Amino acid sequence: MTDQFKSQLTRRTLLKSTAAATATTALLQAVKMAFPGGAFAAPTGPETTKAVLGYIALTDASPLIVAKEKGFFAKHGVPDVDVLKQASWGTTRDNLALGAERNGIDGAHILSPMPYLLTTGKVTQNNVPVPMYLLARLNYDCQAISLSNEYKDLKIGLDASPLKAAFERKKAAGKAVSVAVTFPGGTHDLWMRYWLAAGGIDPDKDVSTIVVPPPQMVANMKVGNMDAFCVGEPWNEQLVHQNIGYTALTTGELWANHPEKSLALRAAYVDKYPNATKAILMAVMDAQMWCDRSENKDEMAEIVGRRQWINVPVADIIGRIKGDINYGNGRIVKGTKQQMKFWAGGVSYPYRSHDLWFLTEDIRWGKFEPTLDTKALIAKVNRDDLWRDAAKALSVPAADIPALPSRGKETFFDGKVFDPDNPAAYLKSLRITRVQV
Repeated sequence: MTDQFKSQLTRRTLLKSTAAATATTALLQAVKMAFPGGAFAAPTGPETTKAVLGYIALTDASPLIVAKEKGFFAKHGVPDVDVLKQASWGTTRDNLALGAERNGIDGAHILSPMPYLLTTGKVTQNNVPVPMYLLARLNYDCQAISLSNEYKDLKIGLDASPLKAAFERKKAAGKAVSVAVTFPGGTHDLWMRYWLAAGGIDPDKDVSTIVVPPPQMVANMKVGNMDAFCVGEPWNEQLVHQNIGYTALTTGELWANHPEKSLALRAAYVDKYPNATKAILMAVMDAQMWCDRSENKDEMAEIVGRRQWINVPVADIIGRIKGDINYGNGRIVKGTKQQMKFWAGGVSYPYRSHDLWFLTEDIRWGKFEPTLDTKALIAKVNRDDLWRDAAKALSVPAADIPALPSRGKETFFDGKVFDPDNPAAYLKSLRITRVQV
């Protein structure tokens, strides 16, 4: 080829390449304008590797603790997740209101009703709403109602009714009768209220209800500040080991396989970091599976009992997470179904019907108005869609993924039945309540 022909060929090639590049750029720009949300973007990893999660010194915080200690957060791409101890549920509430960007926390191991109480501003300063998303249930069962040794001779169990006369005698002698719970409207408050009311004792009129952080329950009963308390483990078992009181009942006896704590994050964090949220959720679910295996129970007790976590002897933890219960009143049972449950049987899935029971009970006791649109509120807070997405990514077997967002009718120890399709009928069946249905 002549030099002139070569020059023309090179010029034509350059012009074609430039035109093609310009067309490609224009096409990409058009796609971006048409789909500003990045509908055609390739999947990406977590937007951030960080989050700050709170926990209370309770055995049911084990999935968060194990996720950190055993490297599940790192495994799923969020190695910088911090799990920080909170002094009380009130502190958890306040730090969630702040958010990690203001030296608070992004999410927490939390009492299942609290995301609803926070989202509606029922328990926040100046009633300012703190929108929350409930992502998973952390555990079932393994809480308890314990009594002072003052009532040991009564041998109180599921039937609380003998306490009514005992409490009346004590008040007649000029002494206060106090029962302790961990947070108003929280799970322990509702277990205590349900049990007392079933025995004919009005929790608002016949006793004084006080709020005490879980790690301070045993010390307060030791100095006589309370007659009974409801709290999670290991504090009921520690009470027995120190011979200060005894367990009247475990909450799994009150309602078998009941939901207890949850994993919840601030809605602002989830909306800003959806991929990081998914990674956190997957890590916690992975940890729940690990915690649920019987061969891991001893190691789990050793891990969570460490000074930096719950700071109690393994002996205060190990029995009840295996279903071995020393009630402290001469009754010792082993291998029961009252062990703490973390995964098998749909534990991790956040059933909407369970959230409806919590809201219904909080309506019963005046924490929410009877006119509350529970269906709309649950749809806003409960993100079972994110749980299902994480379960799919974890290749969770189909048998472990509930088909419906409702577990159906629930039956309590006193024969009461909660039908999530008719909560009003349940409320009408209760003899002690603050609401007219």
